[in-house]
Amino acid sequence: MLHYAVVFFVIAIIAAVLGFGGIAAGAAGIAKILFVVFLIGAIITFLVGRSRV
Repeated sequence: MLHYAVVFFVIAIIAAVLGFGGIAAGAAGIAKILFVVFLIGAIITFLVGRSRV
């Protein structure tokens, strides 16, 4: 999931450099959402894994 967030971030950077503001904003929004989902999943996995030990 983190990989896809980075991919969308790179797409947003390239689109912003080329002047496609709408596409850049959309890709950046998707990257933010994927990153937050990744963080939530990582925290849940850490807490569940820690409680089993």
